[in-house]
Amino acid sequence: MDLKLFTGLAVLSLAACAPPAPEPAPAAPAPVAAAEPAAPVYESLDIITAKGPVHFRVEVADDEAERAQGLMFRTQLDDDAGMLFDFHTPQQVSFWMRNTLIPLDMIFIRADGTIANIADNTEPYSETPIPSAGPVLGVLEIGGGLTQELGIKPGDKVTHRIFPRG
Repeated sequence: MDLKLFTGLAVLSLAACAPPAPEPAPAAPAPVAAAEPAAPVYESLDIITAKGPVHFRVEVADDEAERAQGLMFRTQLDDDAGMLFDFHTPQQVSFWMRNTLIPLDMIFIRADGTIANIADNTEPYSETPIPSAGPVLGVLEIGGGLTQELGIKPGDKVTHRIFPRG
């Protein structure tokens, strides 16, 4: 056999035994824009004070994850906005201000909608417990100083779907 022919056959034979060339990688998918956080859903809440009713738009935190997050990391809160924590059954509760950047007023509300106690102008970042004065069904957080400014006091009534109307 001719050496050239033998070399040619050997090259062909080696090429046939070589692993197939890798297929080109699929094109990378086009970048997807990060999803915007969902816009808060607000509900209406009123507090009946000696000066008259005061209206708020509230986000309702009614599960463990939402209650744990609360208003942490928020940099502002409109004067007519707040967050209502719904505990579903009356219980003694305690809050703190860890990772909360703005001062808040905490309004502790009994099952019948009566305000039990208020912690006003709570200190941002504080880990000091802020307790309810007895069992409450909900806690309303609003901007620090608003309870005094608006004349909201213990004994005032809160109207919202989680409190039965009496």
